[in-house]
Amino acid sequence: MRTKKTGGIKMLGLKLPTDPRWVNIVEKDVEEIMTDHAYCEQKAASTAISLIVSFPEYTDLVEKMIDLAQEEMSHFKMVHDIIIERGWTMGRDRKDAYVLQIVKFFPKGGSRSTQLIHRLLYAALIEARSCERFRLLSEELNDKKLAKFYRKLMISEANHYTMFLGFARKYGNRKEVDKKWQELLTFEAGVMQDLSKAVSIHG
Repeated sequence: MRTKKTGGIKMLGLKLPTDPRWVNIVEKDVEEIMTDHAYCEQKAASTAISLIVSFPEYTDLVEKMIDLAQEEMSHFKMVHDIIIERGWTMGRDRKDAYVLQIVKFFPKGGSRSTQLIHRLLYAALIEARSCERFRLLSEELNDKKLAKFYRKLMISEANHYTMFLGFARKYGNRKEVDKKWQELLTFEAGVMQDLSKAVSIHG
């Protein structure tokens, strides 16, 4: 029986750890989780490109997003390679129930700077939760090759989380940004109470 480990969650700021029994669900259909993971990497690359298109005047952000888009696509290739190596075929994209709920937290509209801060905080949160999930997979998967793979990706996700949060604090009022961040984390904890039941990276 798997038991809860909360050591890494404080570092990420998350308020509710994933139920470790989620790994049991994953292990029953590894092919499904790899397809979902592949699309997560694609979407992460798309987020980086979207930020470049929407906010080109933020030169330092653009430079980091160029690097991030390339890195996320390299991660996609790594996941896709595993799918191919195991004789599987990548399935169609699935809706991400977690992300669909999270991005409803902040009201739409507002100034360009406000929109940017909100998008950066969403991105930071998604990366933080991905990191927490990858850490769990690296520690609990019986498939040692996959466990090692997720250990490597976990480190990358942690760096992405701190990068996005750092940009949000740089471009906005630190006190206000931190307040919004804590409110978003509290909301996310509520969302997570209804998840950890699906074969998906965030679900």
